[in-house]
Amino acid sequence: MRERLFLGLILLVSAVALIVETQTLSISYDEADIYFNANTIVHYLAHASTGLLGQNDLALRLPSILLHLLSIFLLYKIGKLFLKRTIDRIIAVAIYAFLPGVNSAALLVNQGSLVIFLTLLFTYCYLKEYKVASHIILIGSLFVDNSFAIFYIALFIYALMQKKTDLAILTLILFSAAMYLYGFDTGGKPKGYFVDTLGIYAAVFSPLLFLYFVYAMYRILIKEEKNLLWYISFISLIVSFILSLRQRLALEDFAPFVVLSVPLMVKVFFNSYRVRLPQFRKWHTLVFGLILTTLACNTVLSYLHKPLYYFLENPSRNFAIKYHIAKELAQALHEKGIDKIILKDDKLSLRLKFYGIQSGGLIKLSPQKELDEGFEQIDIVYVGKVVKTFYVYRLG
Repeated sequence: MRERLFLGLILLVSAVALIVETQTLSISYDEADIYFNANTIVHYLAHASTGLLGQNDLALRLPSILLHLLSIFLLYKIGKLFLKRTIDRIIAVAIYAFLPGVNSAALLVNQGSLVIFLTLLFTYCYLKEYKVASHIILIGSLFVDNSFAIFYIALFIYALMQKKTDLAILTLILFSAAMYLYGFDTGGKPKGYFVDTLGIYAAVFSPLLFLYFVYAMYRILIKEEKNLLWYISFISLIVSFILSLRQRLALEDFAPFVVLSVPLMVKVFFNSYRVRLPQFRKWHTLVFGLILTTLACNTVLSYLHKPLYYFLENPSRNFAIKYHIAKELAQALHEKGIDKIILKDDKLSLRLKFYGIQSGGLIKLSPQKELDEGFEQIDIVYVGKVVKTFYVYRLG
């Protein structure tokens, strides 16, 4: 009963935090492109949601949030298969629920939340020996996203090592089909993107937690039993590192599989912690506290990104700026009775379209002052600081 209460509390806190955060974000260009132009499951989920709840940011992001909450529940069910103690399972779920990268996937309109959900759903069904269901999910994933090609590689290696002939054959076929349908760019000259890849993984996990993830994967490799979750996370990590030596990677193709390792990290930590007498646990307690502190700081920072503008001389350096400005600009235009504009910036124009600002008419919007008079000025202000200024010119 207590375990379910804690799980429910984690789900509630996560849901409330994400719903509140939707009100601080604007649709980005990539999200607008998916919403208006893509032919993906995420596109249709977003349209179904906005069709029911109206064209607003909460409705836009609600499918990803719901998939995130379902993924938390699935991770809890998977954790019960590996972690014997209630406290271990709750800690694993809490860490996963508030990973910066996982929360980003839950807020944004992209394939991340769907990929994570399907991966967890397959893993749970496979571990519970629901063979038909797991194979159906695996086959269906082929038509969801090209990133599942990495998933098929990891499962193929797992099947070979564990002598699962049927899974090896299926994943080999699916990997070949993915290469045929989507391809996978491995070209290019060496550019030294390995360090960039490390940085992005550190942002997904938080720096110290990522270091512990690498340590846990290595420790399992040399000392402990290697299960399905380990193969998925470890192989995805290694493949991303190898490819990053030659090209810049889209980390959304790899990160959804790597974050599934959270129950394993918790298991490795507490196995090491509990074999020691209480007087010899101080170092482990300190490390655990530091990891959770940095994770909490990174998670809070991923939510409280608008206050950062107050401290930045150049607002464009805010990592979240591409998810700001458009909604406030559209509101300011609506207040002036403007619902059609001429705008040279096609990306911003597509973002404004989501908020009801169409292209055309006799009113020009520009981010630069083109004339010294005859304009109306719109300032986008966050925490008392002007982060962007636009100029409105009425041409007729």
